[in-house]
Amino acid sequence: MPDKDFVHLHLHTDYSLLDGAIQIKHLTRRATELGMKACAMTDHGNMFGAISFYKPMKDCV
Repeated sequence: MPDKDFVHLHLHTDYSLLDGAIQIKHLTRRATELGMKACAMTDHGNMFGAISFYKPMKDCV
């Protein structure tokens, strides 16, 4: 059973070159599957994924 109070606060997506692998569309689905109330994106050196992260996460988490 997932811990519903757990929140990832250090998470890199595929927008973080050489450090992250998950695509935002997969991250959104997985966070929902785990019943997470929130999630943070901490990509390195850019904000390219900010809007594509915000919109789906706002709707599903």
